[in-house]
Parts: sequence; structure tokens; C-alpha cells
Amino acid sequence: MTASAGTPLVLLHGWAMTPAVWTPLRGALKGIEIHAPALPGNGTTLAAWADALAPTLPPRAHLVGWSLGAMLALELAALHPTRVSRLTLIAATPRFVAAPDWPHGLDAATVAAFVAGYANDPRATLRRFLALQTLGDAAGRRLTPRLEAASVPHADAPLPALAAGLKILADADLRPRLAAVTQPVRLIHGDGDALMPLAAARWLADALPRAALTVLERCGHAPLLSRTADCAAVLRTDAQDVRP
Repeated sequence: MTASAGTPLVLLHGWAMTPAVWTPLRGALKGIEIHAPALPGNGTTLAAWADALAPTLPPRAHLVGWSLGAMLALELAALHPTRVSRLTLIAATPRFVAAPDWPHGLDAATVAAFVAGYANDPRATLRRFLALQTLGDAAGRRLTPRLEAASVPHADAPLPALAAGLKILADADLRPRLAAVTQPVRLIHGDGDALMPLAAARWLADALPRAALTVLERCGHAPLLSRTADCAAVLRTDAQDVRP
């Protein structure tokens, strides 16, 4: 079986981005059926987003989620298991914000300041968010214009859809969902990710019933852009694995 005959890929982008962020990876995966929807703009929980997106998925889809999109992919797999055959999670975490029982997230005060910053000065906050994605990456300087080109066009006022997505990112805790995710899962994570630490991916790899972790060295939060060929190679290999 060739990758082109395999399960369709559904690519789920991250916060403040558009499906255009997948353009390089799509180019590296020619011959595979690919869908790249925009994240739902309505609803205030990941579950609501998953319920809205599930009916639009091709049968038994292979979900490829990045950042917030990876969290959505996990929610879809848990709530709508018959729609999802496998997952590839890029720069994933089950919980973005640190807690007494979760040391692998960003400090809660930092996240709260970020949420407030988006409400008061969205453009500056988005610039900071894009800059954080390039930290720890050998290709950092080249990443900024590519991230900017794929981000949501923004005026001076905050966008309701992005404000809702940011609240979801800050509030979501997927740890109770993981036992329900029985599909094969591939985690791809940069060792220098400043937004979602590698420790979070290692924890996920241990917690998920059927997970494997691929670590990319000298890589930050956006390996789909800085390490496109490596991500494509992993996806092509996994696309040929048809084990249930």
C-alpha cells in the first residue's frame, strides 16, 4: 500500500494562524489526500469545537494537529473515535497552563497577562506570540516572516474568534480524556519549544495507550515550518502503517 492510497490527512492549525501555515507541508506530501480546515470560530470549549468539526471530517481521518490544533485533535479522537483512525500531534500538550499537579506548562500568571494583553493590545501580543514560536529553533530568523504570512490578518481591536480560542487554550485540560484516545498517536516535538515544553510531550507519550515520540533537535514550536521534510517523512511512514 502506498501513502497516496492511505487515509486522508486532516491538518488542524494553531491559535492565531490560518490553514496557510500548512502550505509547505502540503507541498511535501503530494499524492496524499489532504484537508486543511480553519478552526471553528464559535463555541467556548474544545468539546464544542470538536462537535462542530466532526461531521465535516472524511471517514476514519488521520488527524494532524499543531499546538492548539493538537489539543483539538485529541478531543476529537476522544469524543468522536469512529471518525478518527490515528493522530499526529506536533508541538502538543494536554494542558497549556502550569498547575500544582502539572509542572510542564507556562506559569498561570504569564498566561493571564497574555490573555489580558490580547484584549488591550492585540497586535503587540500577537507579535510576542509569534516570537515565542521561533525560540530554541536553529531556523528562528527565517521562521518569523513565514509565521506572519500565515497568521490571521489583524486590526487594532481583538477578534472574538481569537479571544475565544485563547481562552480555550488557557482553560483546557485534556489529561482526563487520554484514556479514551485508543488510536495510534505519533508525537513530533522540538527540543527547544518555549511554548509547550518537551516534558509535556514526553508525559503524553507515557500517558497515551498507543503513542510514540519523535524529538527534533535544535527545533522550536513550529517544526512544520522549520523541519518540514522531517515532519513529512514521519507522516509518510505512518501513512503506510495500516495496523488497526
